[in-house]
Parts: sequence; structure tokens; C-alpha cells
Amino acid sequence: MDSSALQSSLGEKTRARIAARVLPLVFAMYIVNYLDRANVSFAKLPMMAELGFSEKVYGQGAGIFFIGYLAFEIPGALIVERYGARRWMARILITWGLCTAAVGFVHTSTQFYCARLLLGVAEAGFFPGIIVYLTHWFALTDRARAMSGLILAIPIAMGLGAPLSAAILGIDWLGLSGWRWLFILEGLPAVALGVFTLFYLTDRPRNAHWLEPGERDWITNQLESERLAKQASARVTIWQAFRERNVILLSLSLFAANLNSYTFVFWLPTVIKNASGVSVRVATLLSGLPYAAGLVAMLVVSYFSDRTGRRRFFTILPLIATAAFLTASAIPGQAFWLVMLWLCLAGAGIYAGAPSFWVLPTLTLQTTAAAASIGMINSLANLSGFVAPSIVGDFLDRGFSHSQVVPFLACCPLVAAALIAALRVPAESQLRADLTQRQSESSQSA
Repeated sequence: MDSSALQSSLGEKTRARIAARVLPLVFAMYIVNYLDRANVSFAKLPMMAELGFSEKVYGQGAGIFFIGYLAFEIPGALIVERYGARRWMARILITWGLCTAAVGFVHTSTQFYCARLLLGVAEAGFFPGIIVYLTHWFALTDRARAMSGLILAIPIAMGLGAPLSAAILGIDWLGLSGWRWLFILEGLPAVALGVFTLFYLTDRPRNAHWLEPGERDWITNQLESERLAKQASARVTIWQAFRERNVILLSLSLFAANLNSYTFVFWLPTVIKNASGVSVRVATLLSGLPYAAGLVAMLVVSYFSDRTGRRRFFTILPLIATAAFLTASAIPGQAFWLVMLWLCLAGAGIYAGAPSFWVLPTLTLQTTAAAASIGMINSLANLSGFVAPSIVGDFLDRGFSHSQVVPFLACCPLVAAALIAALRVPAESQLRADLTQRQSESSQSA
């Protein structure tokens, strides 16, 4: 077997071993993360009924999470880049699990706001930290599929969370309502996972004793070749990265897209109940279907994104589809099955382009500048998680219907698509060619 064939075989073996070790844990962490962030949507109707909350109070409580989230997002990404992910992720998991359980003990709107704010502070830095962590293990050609291994946890969390939460809502233990047990029981897995992470997670390939020496060398050389291929961008400092045109456009586009997606998450069970007239538990159960569609769409789109390298195209197309299907779901007088079809297709659009989107900032920036920019993109964009629920809750309290609010929100993905189209990113085919050339030169010199 010649040298190139040996390298190819070693590469396949190394990539498979890394994926098997890293992705299942990252996947489980983000399932728990997103469920604990968004399970307030499943508890919404019985919680509002018991505590007397208005739509505005609910919207502000759901959204204030992102104010706390904003404060520590960028520092969290930098900590992962400079010091590693293991201890930082364990701390995040344990504290957010405790804060999630605390939401189950609120009685007033002020307590609700405080509990959600603290949950945001506890979770801050998790998502950008994980994105940075994946760049320590996966080269450019595998990155969208690796990130889909993370991001597909969102539709799975919500798809599994719907029937799980519907079951928990029927619990009435120790005189506590089912919605309170929903927060308590769904917060505990994060604590257990945090302890496990402290012992299992590996910071970087050089620390991976579960890889063979040759495998450690292979992935280290891959990532170093990629770094050298983007060496011109390596001179960009953190503060320069914040002012980069692409970073600003990515932040604004994700902000616009999230205005729509967070409203979808926080009000989906309510929309289904209003459209069908079914019970709260059945509406919660049915709300898992759009997330199942999102899971399938994400797997398919991320595969073609990695295969073709057309990151912008596979980010823009799902955004346009989301706008179209959400608008269709708000047409009055439709049969319920048709509304559910549009909602499922909208769910597919919302999640399909996410892995491709998060590859875009890694195409030009790297190391510390990339970590900081990813943190900034995610933190500023997630302000929409505060803005959207607050505005929608206020509109609903003022007497506007969901069918009147949805078309306005459906414009947001179109704005996001236009901003993505305006990005200036190098052709990934050229980056891959440069990387291949460097690896060939390295092999020949060896």
C-alpha cells in the first residue's frame, strides 16, 4: 500500500474514532441544554393558568433569559479557546441544571424573571464554546456534519421533549403541579451530565490518550495545515474581528433569523392548541412533529453542504423556505392537518441551514479571533430571544391574533437570507485545494 493510501486509511480511522468519542457527548449536552432553555414553552399554558400570568409576563420571562446569556457569552468562548472545555463545560452544566430546577418553585412574576435571568447567566458561553471546541477536533471538510451532530440536538430535544413534557404535566406529586415537576425533573440530568463531563471530556487532540500516536499526529497536522492555509486571517485581533464586515453581517442575519425561530419555539404548543382545539397535553405532544421534520432536513442539508462546500447556498435556501411555509401556516380557515403540514415544513427550514451557517465564521477567522467572533455573533444574535417574545407577548395582550403576528415574523428569515448573500467569504474549494497542497508537501518532505 502506497503512502497516500496509508494516509487516507489513517485519516478515515482517526475521523471515525474522534466522531465516536466527541460527538455523542456533545450531542447529549446540547439536548439537555436546549430542552432546559425552551421547556418553558411546554409549561406555558398550565403555568400561566395557575400563576395568573399574562402573555406579556410570559414573553418577558421567556426572553429575559437572553439578557443573562449575553453577559458571559464572549468570555465563555475565549475560555474554551485558551484553557480548554472540560472544566468550563462541567461548571455550565451543573449550574444551569440547578437553575432550571429553581424555575419550578416560582410563585410571582418577579421570581419568574429572576429564575430565567439566572438560567441565562448559567448557560452563557455553552454554545459558542462548543462551536470552538469542535474546531479543535474537526477539519474544514468535516465541520458541517460535526456541527450538525451538535445542532441536530435542537430538534431532537424539542421532539423528545414534547412527549416527555406532556407525560410530566400529568404528574401531581407532593402537592406540586405537573408544570413544576417539569422544570425540576428536566433540570437534574444537566447536573449529572456535568459531573460526567468533568471526567470524560478531552480538551484537545494532544491530550487524547484514547487515540493512537499516529492518529494524534494526523489530526494535529490536519488542523495545523488548515491554520496555515488561512494564515493571513490569523493576524486579525479580537477587536479587529468584532469590526469585520462578515462578523457584523453574520450577527445581524442570525438576529433576524432568531426573531422568528424563538417565537416559533416559545409559542408552538399554543398555536397548535388554538388551531385544533385539543387539550394542552395533546398540543404539547403534537408540537414534536415540526422538530422531527427539522431533524431530517438538517441531516440531509448538512451532508450536501459538506459535499459541495456551498455554505451560503445551504444557509440561504432554508431561510427562504421558512418564510414561505410560516406565512402559509397563518392563512385563516385552513384545515388543521394543513396547518400542521406548514408548521412541519417551517420547522424543517428553521433548522436545516444552521450547521452551514456556523461553518461560515470559521472560513476566514481562526484561533482567538474566531472564538471571540463566534461568541459575539451568538450573543448579539440571541438578543432576539429577548426581543421577540417580549414583542409578541405584548401584541397578543393587545388583541392581535397569531395569524396577524406570524406574517410579520416570517419576513425576518428573508432579511437574514439577504444578509448572508452579502457576505464576502473565500471559495471553500480554494481553501481545500490549499490544504491538500500543504498536506502533500508535508507528506513528501516526511
